[in-house]
Amino acid sequence: MPQQPSAASASADTPLQRALDKNESVKDTVEQSAAELLVINTVLKQEIPPHVQTGDVAQALEKTDALETRIQESAEDLAQVNEVLEQQIGERADLEHELKLTKAALAQATGRAAP
Repeated sequence: MPQQPSAASASADTPLQRALDKNESVKDTVEQSAAELLVINTVLKQEIPPHVQTGDVAQALEKTDALETRIQESAEDLAQVNEVLEQQIGERADLEHELKLTKAALAQATGRAAP
């Protein structure tokens, strides 16, 4: 039985592969942003005296906590989307390979050259 291409061997020049590559880049940026926000928020909480962490300052710190969580969740969502894209790329490559083999077999059976 012929070996079928995997997602890893799929051409990097396909629209799906380019979308996956872009998503991976965005995911990395989002993860880095979440990590940087976490550091900033931690420093602010440590450097701003507790008696000052009231009113608008307290609200701003809470919002940065919530923002950091949302950014991290977005990075996780992107990672899941990337997994689906990788799977779809692999399935498409497999189907394209099967189609090529089928066309070649049909051409051979009918005595014509494969397109």
